[in-house]
Amino acid sequence: MVTKDVMTPLVALLKECSAGLDSNEMSPQEKKNQNRNSIENIANEAVNVLWNICECSSRAVSIFNKEGCLEIVLKYLSRFPTNVDLAISVAYCLQTVTEDNLELLKSFCAPALHVLESVMLSPGNSMEYVLLKTLVAGTVWNVKDIIPSKSQAEIINAILKILSEVLEMDAGEMVIQMKEAETQRLKATAETEEILAKANGHDLIEDDEMEEMPHKRKVRRKTFISDLLPPTDKELREAIALLTAQQTALEIIVNMCYSEDPSDDEWEELSSSDESDAFLENSLSEGSGQLLSPLCLSHEIHSALTHYLIPKKIFEKTAFPNSIAVDICSKSPTWKPLIRKMNTVQCRALVCLQSLVSLLDVEPLGGAPALQALVQHLSQLLFSQPDFAQHVDFLEAVSSALRALLQTMAAKNISQCLTPEQLVTLCRAGILNSNVGVRVNFVSILGITGSVLAKGDGTLETLKTIGCFLLEVATQDPSLVVVGEALDALFDVFADGKEAERASVQIKLLSALKELQPVFKMKIRKEGRGNYSPDQLCVLNNVKTNLRRFIAYQETVESDYLNH
Repeated sequence: MVTKDVMTPLVALLKECSAGLDSNEMSPQEKKNQNRNSIENIANEAVNVLWNICECSSRAVSIFNKEGCLEIVLKYLSRFPTNVDLAISVAYCLQTVTEDNLELLKSFCAPALHVLESVMLSPGNSMEYVLLKTLVAGTVWNVKDIIPSKSQAEIINAILKILSEVLEMDAGEMVIQMKEAETQRLKATAETEEILAKANGHDLIEDDEMEEMPHKRKVRRKTFISDLLPPTDKELREAIALLTAQQTALEIIVNMCYSEDPSDDEWEELSSSDESDAFLENSLSEGSGQLLSPLCLSHEIHSALTHYLIPKKIFEKTAFPNSIAVDICSKSPTWKPLIRKMNTVQCRALVCLQSLVSLLDVEPLGGAPALQALVQHLSQLLFSQPDFAQHVDFLEAVSSALRALLQTMAAKNISQCLTPEQLVTLCRAGILNSNVGVRVNFVSILGITGSVLAKGDGTLETLKTIGCFLLEVATQDPSLVVVGEALDALFDVFADGKEAERASVQIKLLSALKELQPVFKMKIRKEGRGNYSPDQLCVLNNVKTNLRRFIAYQETVESDYLNH
């Protein structure tokens, strides 16, 4: 679409709508009775098109920058008190175009930031307002680099306060309440229609009677109140808005966990605006932001995450959706899509959990008991799925979270609450999945478990089971990525420890690896280019090098073992 120059007429339409909003041609009554063809509705459709194009085209984003679209859409956003639908469309668009867009950041000035701030501070409490504020919080996070360093902590706290409030809400209960509200509203409407129909019944003449009484005045067919009112799905819209807001909040938190700080030079350049400094000192008046440098921004994020109990709220979102809400939605064609949205929130929470577990210390996560309870919870999520292989997104999210959790616990010497046998059973099921990411996660989980066991006593038989399983994966899996992960896991499990040495000899690990080595090298050479990314090839080449060294190490282990 961009190559066919759809952006030129689209930008022209946006400018035309903007000019129309500035004019005073419409009377107050006309403004009150706007229909689908009104300027704001046309602008809303145009912004939606703009957002979708910019989401998939960097060229469109570049045109957005050069044509001054930011000023136009911010004008639309400022109308949020009277048109929240238009504001939400703009917020989606802004969140997209502000991501990794240094050129656009230069266009942001104090008035632009003030519009974003006014939305974040708005008192509206409908779910659509909740979604709007969440999206704008995401935009503010994207443009944080233009905010003076002394206000960074304040901005992070403002963003996470909004995200915390969103995650605090029980979406399952909201769905139940909204569906009940819809049922009661429709029931009341039907009863009103019935009463009116009975009251006017003596005045109505059916069509078949008209043919027999041509002298009588022809009347219209029965008209109900619902025919005169616009169709509404306000309860459904509220439920969708909350679920979308929660999904967005979780995605923003993941982005916060993995953000890259700008260099000192970039920071100075982006923070040099006196106007922005003055604006933020005056408008963000709650608290006097501590002087920060980019290097301590990560610490500020961690502090805010802990202050607003974000980890606890994310843990809660990893549970399966409310079964009553799911049952209610499954019985209504219009509400049924919400089941998928509820599942998506759960998956995003699991991805978020993986990020937090990888980055936060143990105490902010609730300490060792909380991590052990989480392992139990995640394993229950997996074991409770009889058709486990069919839910690939869920399976990848929960296995990634479990992998990160077990890795953290192993590094902190926190004992696991699952038995090795349970994990082996879990991994045997997981390795059959068609998704490479899922298989990699389960192989890694087993490798982490084995490396912990190798440090203890009385674990010989379990280590042999794990070793045989990993060898089977390394020799039979069709993906080199999974094979590489299995080899890495073998290196970790059998790198050290008396039990590991005994186990490696008894399962004939050395001879198996020597047999595998030339096959692995040949597959990398033949299948690598074109099938795997440069990053994956780099990892595979490292595994190949480590395999050669590990074989040399195993030769020493086996020789010493046999000589004793």
